[in-house]
Amino acid sequence: MAPLEEAQKTSLICMAEIVGVHGIKGVVKLKLFGDNPAALTDYAPLCDAQNKRSYKITHLHAHGNTLLAELEGVSDRTAAEKLRGTKLYLPREHFPEIKDDKTFYHADLIGMAAVDTAGAPMGKVVTVANFGAGDLLEIKPLKGASYYLPFTDACVPKVDLPARKVTIAPPPGLLE
Repeated sequence: MAPLEEAQKTSLICMAEIVGVHGIKGVVKLKLFGDNPAALTDYAPLCDAQNKRSYKITHLHAHGNTLLAELEGVSDRTAAEKLRGTKLYLPREHFPEIKDDKTFYHADLIGMAAVDTAGAPMGKVVTVANFGAGDLLEIKPLKGASYYLPFTDACVPKVDLPARKVTIAPPPGLLE
């Protein structure tokens, strides 16, 4: 994630990243971070990490495991190439409040302190990933390399949003 002011981190939700181009007419390939591709056009326009440039998707369709998008004002491959790596955000006010206490926006989890079941510090959540088999929390421990932990009730028995901490119970052998 690009460096942002703390308030800006929580006010913008990353929806997609431009990961490539397709053809010569400025079509970009998107990696989607949400579960609803229609949200990219429903809540348009999207913006960059600094909320300084906006992007309006004029056409969107699936292409393998990515999405192809036409962006207003991007009409050739050269312009599209310059956008590679750009993350596209939506302001948080476009999203509904979550009423289920077991559902979270990934942006709310990133940066949370991770503690063990006894309350001892274990590190912090640096990202939420999903490689196809369910969400994983990437935990950066106080020392050493980060590791992934399944975001399940067994491995993450408690998420305390107001306190900005998650209680983790790594499976036996994970940290050895």
